[in-house]
Amino acid sequence: MMSVEALRSVNPKTVDRSTLVQRDSIRLEPAAAQDDRLRDFIRQIRNPYCYLDGKTVVKISFSKTDTTLEDCLEHYLRGL
Repeated sequence: MMSVEALRSVNPKTVDRSTLVQRDSIRLEPAAAQDDRLRDFIRQIRNPYCYLDGKTVVKISFSKTDTTLEDCLEHYLRGL
């Protein structure tokens, strides 16, 4: 298995698409504990930072900040 840093650094423009997993192929057990679902998701998706959604290569990255997603969404919604 690749290191987390190697998974993060995959270039979506040059990645071999045949190595990526389709997002809609992931199947999780709703009754499983959250930790188990997370582990199963990562096992199935193989690289949570880069995967396929249809014909689109999706690349996800996260800022190194204390601001949560909820904080960002709240700030955005207040600005509407």
